[in-house]
Amino acid sequence: MLFRWDWLRPVLTAPIVPTLGPVHPNALTVDIFEDTLRVAVTGDFLPYDKDRRWGGEKDETVLRGDVVHQPDHTLIPTLNRRGRGTLKVFAYGHRSSVVDEAAELAAKLAAVHDAVNARVVRPLGPETGSPRGTRIQLQDFTTIACPDFGGPVRPVTDWPAAVQETFAPFAEAMAGDGLAFLHTHMQVGACGPVLAAAVEDRIVGAIGPMEVRPDAIGCPQLMPQYFTVLPEVRGQGLGRVLWRAAMHWGQSHGAAYQLLQTEVGGPSDRLCQTEGLTSLGFSHTTRA
Repeated sequence: MLFRWDWLRPVLTAPIVPTLGPVHPNALTVDIFEDTLRVAVTGDFLPYDKDRRWGGEKDETVLRGDVVHQPDHTLIPTLNRRGRGTLKVFAYGHRSSVVDEAAELAAKLAAVHDAVNARVVRPLGPETGSPRGTRIQLQDFTTIACPDFGGPVRPVTDWPAAVQETFAPFAEAMAGDGLAFLHTHMQVGACGPVLAAAVEDRIVGAIGPMEVRPDAIGCPQLMPQYFTVLPEVRGQGLGRVLWRAAMHWGQSHGAAYQLLQTEVGGPSDRLCQTEGLTSLGFSHTTRA
């Protein structure tokens, strides 16, 4: 199946691509959608897929035979086999009824593929000001300076050994934020550096891994990171210090931009808003 760009482009209210997530607006072309259909057959990672960093196999694939592609709307279903299975339908279109059509398709395909969860993902433009969901944010390193503000932040491996040893219990405490998963990759040297903040010789916050990779059109992108601070030390500005250290790292290592997904109204969302990032739109997910 081939997408018609003159049908698809007008309904792309936010730069979100199934199985890939947010992409830079300059990389939002018909080719990137076609690529997701192509690898649906092989199960491979695309060269620019952010999940490729973690190895293994791609969990989520497009159900290319069930795509609905019409002049005024496009529905793209994906299946993730992880756990008990999740069926998502990405609903692109301006009509309000597109969500109902997507929900019907999601429920039907979830039954066919024995997936327990059925979801509809609706990209929304930045003008909607979505009160809930996920905000897509852009940090453009080509238009701003990201100086080194200093502070108690350095790569984990640059801290004294006694401080480094506190990363394991920190990661375990913040497993819900992905730090335990990240720590397993750090232990085998399977990811880039992780920046950590320490207070009184104990790691209390981290952001990473820090990696720059080319996107679909070859532009260097600072990849998404895990980012968290222990609850008991929040409100002291450590999150902002970590964030700015990460932005300095990205810019000084040649990244042109970074894309982030933040929960609307959450701490990271408020931080990014005060740091001047550009909102590219929203992603709103509902049960089918």
